[in-house]
Amino acid sequence: MSKRKSRDSHMTVGQCVSQAQKILRQRFCHQEVSTSPVGLECQHKHLLELLRRTAVHGESNSVLIVGPRGTGKTMLLNYVLKELQEEKDVKSNIMLVHLNGLLQTDDRIALKEITRQLNLENVVGDKVFGSFAENLAFLLEALKKGDRSSSRPVIFVLDEFDLFAHHKNQTLLYNLLDVSQSAQAPVSVVGLTCRLDVLELLEKRVKSRFSHRQIHLLGSLSFSQYLETAASQLSLPPDFPDAKFANEWNTSVKKLCEDKSVEGVLRKHFEGSKDFRSLHTLLLLALSRVTVSNPVIRPGNLLEAGRCSSADSKANILHGVSILELCLIIAMKHLNDIYEGEPFNFQMVHNEFKKFISRKSHSIHNFEKPVVIKAFEHLQQLELIRPVEASSAKIQKDYQLMKLVLDHTQVMEAVQRYPQCPTDVRQWASSAFA
Repeated sequence: MSKRKSRDSHMTVGQCVSQAQKILRQRFCHQEVSTSPVGLECQHKHLLELLRRTAVHGESNSVLIVGPRGTGKTMLLNYVLKELQEEKDVKSNIMLVHLNGLLQTDDRIALKEITRQLNLENVVGDKVFGSFAENLAFLLEALKKGDRSSSRPVIFVLDEFDLFAHHKNQTLLYNLLDVSQSAQAPVSVVGLTCRLDVLELLEKRVKSRFSHRQIHLLGSLSFSQYLETAASQLSLPPDFPDAKFANEWNTSVKKLCEDKSVEGVLRKHFEGSKDFRSLHTLLLLALSRVTVSNPVIRPGNLLEAGRCSSADSKANILHGVSILELCLIIAMKHLNDIYEGEPFNFQMVHNEFKKFISRKSHSIHNFEKPVVIKAFEHLQQLELIRPVEASSAKIQKDYQLMKLVLDHTQVMEAVQRYPQCPTDVRQWASSAFA
């Protein structure tokens, strides 16, 4: 792939790379899928049939999509809605309203958002309504067509559904489910939640109006399906402007997923977390390394992305501490080994450090006690050590009990990677972990 122009669409390699990155970033950031979600065929069929009945036949429905975070609830719904909107008799007819329990924290805010998304601000104007139900009924009435015999189907998507159950009297849920049950207008209510006990949060009157349909996503992907998903997520669509570039890109993606080192990175990622969001983050990091001189994702890019995404934040902080602070951490680890994980105080750490200095005074500067105290306090600010109990005015700072929040490997790695670390300090660290 040298710098050349493609015959069919006159796009340079730079333009192709830029366009590919734009398409894939949008896919990763908006939880979109180019093909039917892998391992969710049954759930996909059920949800599509349910929403098609609302969009095409004007049948009201309500359904809950339940599953842990990152199992693909939003991704599945987005794919189904995309499929629906591509159907000829649905495209211009259906209306979508997206609400999120984290953003619409009460019914007044939610109603304003519904009005905005339905483009009915001018219709509502300065009208004053006696109740929430009246306001909602007016909005749905305003959506009716000229012959008043049928309305435009509205699909309400309630993200973080369980948070809407905490609204006062659950008025929004009651009215939406009441409309969907009484067939006043073709309305579908789709709730997304990660709480299995969500129905227990609903009041009796709300629960009685819910259809009790639930679609469960339990993240039962196998590794081969996970690998297949990663490949499909990285592939460019058939309608990409430059067909030759797209073919070369998709061939390189296929080879990439067959690479053993890449398979190792993805397996490690899969065993840590099967959720799609973390997979998208990993692929996004690899995608960011694609340039004009390197126009495809190479195994090395994904290996580097794997290292970045699984980087230990505490270990990274350790790489920036001073030599005195590193010595104090080694002293704490030594105390942990001696007293089998019991808490320590500054005085004990200082004594341990002084013993080391007395033995190796030629390699480390003998710091004054106030300087050592300052270094100890800095470690506390970095949250590498934490107090066992809330600080009391009665206890002197020197004697407040602390715990180290680092393990053996993190400290040893920091010592090994520390630039120009004195040999004596390394030997002391090794003896502490012997």
